[in-house]
Amino acid sequence: MAFRSREMMKKLVKKIGGDQNLAPGVKDQLKKWVPDRKIVMGRANRGLFAGRHIQFGNRVSEDGGNKTKRCWKPNVQEKRLFSYILDRQIRVKVTTHALRCIDKAGGIDEYLLKTPHHKMDTEMGLFWKVKIEKMYQDLGGKQVVFFAPEDEASFEEKFNELRLEQKAGRRDARRKMYGSSAKQEPTKDETDVGEASQLTTSRNEDGSSHTDFHEPLVANA
Repeated sequence: MAFRSREMMKKLVKKIGGDQNLAPGVKDQLKKWVPDRKIVMGRANRGLFAGRHIQFGNRVSEDGGNKTKRCWKPNVQEKRLFSYILDRQIRVKVTTHALRCIDKAGGIDEYLLKTPHHKMDTEMGLFWKVKIEKMYQDLGGKQVVFFAPEDEASFEEKFNELRLEQKAGRRDARRKMYGSSAKQEPTKDETDVGEASQLTTSRNEDGSSHTDFHEPLVANA
């Protein structure tokens, strides 16, 4: 754990080159963008915890009132949350409190867009917030066009044809890579050899001992 706001401000100032390189009032503006949570455990940097972190206290016995140090860890679950802006599912570790906040906001996109920067107390949350905001601005500048049902049907048919062509291309590529499973047509020489072997077999079945090759004749002396 660390004092995140103070540590992050030190890192920012160090990257800039010191307080002397900052204009008056810039440091106060930077503090508005830095999470104001004092203590954040390192595990929270890999998920959305929504302010729920490890807590420390004492376990008190009922009889003697003896105190034993203990800690309470947040209930962290690994979930897949669908993002309409990214058009895919985001696999992230969240607390049950964060899940309730996301459901109340209306989705992961709305939660990231509505939550201020200083309340997003983890690096992963800040990263996803900036990414979603950038894509949301890009989508806002695009023009939306509506098509007739007949045009949508023709588009879907063309997409299906394109998928079939891609599937056939992948199948041909696999055949070239691993060897074609189709039967190859015999060549002319192989056809002649096959016909000769069939002719020899048919003659042998007739009972004749004549072979398909000629033995050399030797004259008697």
